[in-house]
Parts: sequence; C-alpha cells; structure tokens
Amino acid sequence: MSSPTIGFVSLGCPKNLVDSERILTELRTQGYQVVPSYDNADLVIVNTCGFIDSAVQESLEAIGEALNENGKVIVTGCLGAKEDQIRNVHPKVLEISGPHSYEAVLQHVNKYAPKPSYNPFTSLVPEQGVKLTPKHYAYLKISEGCNHSCTFCIIPSLRGEMVSRPIGNVLDEAKRLVDSGVKELLVIAQDTSAYGIDIKNRTNFWNGMPLKTDIYTLCEQLSTLGIWVRLHYMYPYPSVDNLIPLMAEGKILPYLDVPLQHASPTVLKSMKRPGTIERTLERIHHWREICPEITLRSTFIVGYPGETEQDFELLLDFLEKAQLDRVGCFPYSPVEGAAANQLADQIPEAIKQERFHRFMQLQQTISTQKLQNKIGKTLSVLIDEVDEEGAIGRSMADAPEIDGVVYLNEEKTVKVGDIVQVNIEHSDEYDLWGTVIQ
Repeated sequence: MSSPTIGFVSLGCPKNLVDSERILTELRTQGYQVVPSYDNADLVIVNTCGFIDSAVQESLEAIGEALNENGKVIVTGCLGAKEDQIRNVHPKVLEISGPHSYEAVLQHVNKYAPKPSYNPFTSLVPEQGVKLTPKHYAYLKISEGCNHSCTFCIIPSLRGEMVSRPIGNVLDEAKRLVDSGVKELLVIAQDTSAYGIDIKNRTNFWNGMPLKTDIYTLCEQLSTLGIWVRLHYMYPYPSVDNLIPLMAEGKILPYLDVPLQHASPTVLKSMKRPGTIERTLERIHHWREICPEITLRSTFIVGYPGETEQDFELLLDFLEKAQLDRVGCFPYSPVEGAAANQLADQIPEAIKQERFHRFMQLQQTISTQKLQNKIGKTLSVLIDEVDEEGAIGRSMADAPEIDGVVYLNEEKTVKVGDIVQVNIEHSDEYDLWGTVIQ
C-alpha cells in the first residue's frame, strides 16, 4: 500500500513553526509522506497565523490557494480558533482546528487519508523529529499560551493561558537536537521569562537531577550542551537580571530579546504593559556593566490609539538613551477581538506611517554606528549559507531571519554549521563584512 501524501503550509511566528514541526513529525511517524507542493497531494494542511489583520489575510489567501490547487484542505493554527471567519470565506475547507491541536489534526488526516501500513524499518523518523529549520539551528519552545492581558494582543484568547513544559522534557528535546547536529538553540515561548511560574516552579528531574522549573535553571542546564543558546520574547520581569551573569560568563549567548513596546508611561498604561522608562534605562545600564558585549533587541509599536506627539517624542528620546542594538517597529494594526480597538483617538494611517519612518530613521543611525564600532574586531560567526559568491553567517549578535548577517565574500573553505573566527572589515546599517581567520 503506498503512503498517502500530505502537502503542508506553515505560516506565522517561530512558535507556530514548532507546532508545524510536531505535526509533521507525527505524520511521518504514522507513515505519511510530506510533499513540498499541492500537486497530487491527498490532503493539504495549512497552519495559520491570526495575530494581526495582515497575517489573517495572508492565511486566508494561503487557504484559498490550497483549495484552488488541490481542493482537499485541513486548517489549523491560530486563525483556526475563529472557525466562522474561515468558513465565511472558504466554506469548502474539510476541517478546522485551533492552535497546538496536534491530535485533532492527526484525527482529521486519518479520516480523509487513512493511515498507511507502517514499516519502522523502511520508514524511519529521525530521533529529533522533523525540522523546518536548517540542520544547524532549531527553535526550542518551552511553554504555550500567555497569562497577560495586553490590550493590543489576542494571544491568550487564541492559545490559552500559559502552560509550561516539564524542564526534563525540554532538556531531553534539547539534547536530541544537539545530538542531531544543532549548533544553536533559540529558546521561545509567548512569555519566555515566566517559564515555570504557572506550576510554581515545580521540581522535575533530568538525568536523575532534581531541577526547578524556571528560566534560570533551564539556561544553566542548556549551557552544558556546548552550543549557542539564544533567548527570545523575554517579558521584562526583574528576574531577567539574574540571567545577565550567565551571559557574562559565556554560558549562554550575550543576547536578550525584550519586547518593550513603548516608552511613554501613558501609552504603556493603556497597553497594560509593565515598567517605567527610568527603571528600564537603569536596568539596561546595569546589564551592560555586567556584560559589556550584550546585544539588546526589542520591538515597539507606533501609532497606538491615543499616542500623542509628546508620547512619540518620549519614545524617540528613549531610543537615543538606550542605544539598543536591534530594533523592530510596527505601526499599530487593529486585531479583531483586541481591547485596543475600542480605545478613543485612533491614529490616522498617515500619521502612523510618518512616525514609523521617523522611528526607523533614528534607529538606523544608531545601528550604523554600533556596527561601525565592530570594524577591526574578531567575532565568532555561525555559517548559514555557502554558494559560488562566498559564505553568509551570523555573529552572536544576530538571530536568524530578524537580525543582520556577516558576509564572507569569496569564502569557500567553510561549511554550513561551522563556527569560525572572522575579522570584521566593513559594515553598513544592518550587516557586516569580514574575512575568516585561518
């Protein structure tokens, strides 16, 4: 009996990517063949994103394309939590399930494409499972859901309250990934720094050791695996301060992704976000005292309802003072179901775009200067690509797909996954150029 073929589309953030990897692993374990196109596939699965309006539109378009090309489509993911919205546009979708509904997806697949006869000797699945990232790096999701009520976000209604994975299970997965050749683990969750709070930091076991379920203990144990460990989506709790010495000691990468969202006290209060700018600046200064090499990444929203020109100027002033290394900025976009949609003083689109460009222009100047300061230094670089023009890699300051890269023109002696020492010779606004030190 030939194995049914499944086409697969994965949209959205790295957290959704991990969900896709788990579904694909289960499909392969059951003996299904996953194919990279819709042509002649027995079914197509679309793992959707539903966070902002543009993501919803992209997901609906992907579903429509799959229906047009194949006709037999199962939908899952964040947008799947809004079944009526999908059915109104695409009534011919076979089945719909919400985020991290692995069992439901498999049941739907089994219904429309019955499981094949499975021979474990000819249909082996790698121990680390099916990955959608390159072999040398992987995302490690440590919890699901979120307990916050930020007014611009609907993640809790889509993905539920926070549920932390047992630390032993997380470390087992990390070890399997490292044994398979992974050189960098990117630790992710909706709220990474809150890991374990929902279960009161319950003790779990790994390799016979009792371990507290918290982000500090997890990072300490991950540091023993001999790979790069990078932290993303770190809500700015005071406990984050405890991780900086681990970075200074070289146990985890000196890289911290802290989505701050704004700098105006008025806007932060409206967003239901914590912290004051004065305290945040003090902490950033303290972090740099402990670990001068730390790279700080953050994301911000401009044009939030009620944001005045004075609020925006406070944000620009914060950028000047904080001198963050990597920054993402998004004009506020209404999300169906978000509390912010009901706020007064919605900002006109033209003003949002004008503030976005002013913000990015300032941050581009800061980024340009920071990268110029790296000229003449020697950096460790993880190689991501090698082609006829040379190699492209990332330094410890660069997360894949969202930060800059290091270009090694005409370099042919390295391989993907190598970590090499590079002398930095040139820079621009976001990227570096250098030569491998032989």
